[in-house]
Amino acid sequence: MNLGINGSNIPFILLTTFLGSLILTPIMKRIAFHIGSLDYPGAHHTNKKPIPTLGGVSVFASFLLGYMIFAQSSVSMLAILIASFIILFVGIIDDIKPISAKYQLCGQVIACLVVILYGNITIDRFTVLKMVIHLPYFWQVVVTLLFMVGIINAIDLSDGLDGLCSGISVIYFVTISVIAILLGSAHGIDIAISLLMIGSLLGFLVYNFPPAQIYLGDSGSNFLGLMVAVVAILGFKLTTFTSLLIPLAILATPIIDVLFSIIRRSLKRKNPFTTPDKEHLHHQLLKMKFSKRHSLFIIYAINILFSAVSVLYALGNILYAIILYVCLMVVFLFLVLKTNILFTRKKGDKDEKDC
Repeated sequence: MNLGINGSNIPFILLTTFLGSLILTPIMKRIAFHIGSLDYPGAHHTNKKPIPTLGGVSVFASFLLGYMIFAQSSVSMLAILIASFIILFVGIIDDIKPISAKYQLCGQVIACLVVILYGNITIDRFTVLKMVIHLPYFWQVVVTLLFMVGIINAIDLSDGLDGLCSGISVIYFVTISVIAILLGSAHGIDIAISLLMIGSLLGFLVYNFPPAQIYLGDSGSNFLGLMVAVVAILGFKLTTFTSLLIPLAILATPIIDVLFSIIRRSLKRKNPFTTPDKEHLHHQLLKMKFSKRHSLFIIYAINILFSAVSVLYALGNILYAIILYVCLMVVFLFLVLKTNILFTRKKGDKDEKDC
């Protein structure tokens, strides 16, 4: 896919997708109420009233609008669009009437395999100590599938606070775009997707920012996860960046949060993938009496710091970047371990621990 990206048409791409999402989101809000696609208050939810959950559809529709106006078709992009339809379809069903996690996973796997097998978008090599290791095709498929499903679920599990999942994704796509522009490589499909997603998400954030009027829903969070994973793989494959460490570092906050949730639930002998709780990072900040907006800004700030270091790494200042990565990680881990995010530090309300 070639958008013919240059300094003159980037604003038009962003404006078109922004306005598309801005107009479509209220429409999807009405449709969600009509068909019963609502997120109801519950033990692991932060909303106090039913909130419509088809916001992801408006994001995808705006993305598709931008693609049709500015882009030329390609096999890779067709595969991505097919995968998006699959993951949105399964997600919409789950938003209306929750389905088993195994069916959601099945939909994710099918969507990812479309991207991998039809779109030929794979992780084909690793670089270890400046030594390039090329993977046989079978292992390319396996590694890429695990990577994509992991990212999709990390993004999905981060969708627990107004504006969180969409905001983190905006920071991610902006960072990837900045890296590409600074390196003079803003012509690949990865940057095209990033620019289309930035405008689409910003239009949606107008309604998703606290207090949210509409949520992404599982359909939207899974779609975002798919796009995040695809851009990471394409950026590595097309040498927008030379290491998968860069996109992973930008996503440090949701990835660490998910890893902690898996450990935390496993220690409590609960299924780490199907047992929701109220101990994620955003929940911890809310328990510390931060408002939803302040909690959101804190997590945004952490993501922006990791993103800034990632830009430094991509520009070739690897030693300084690694030092800063380590420092950020130490401070971040120190702060989160002061909460109940991993271990229960305080004896108190049993119900709160078990929710």
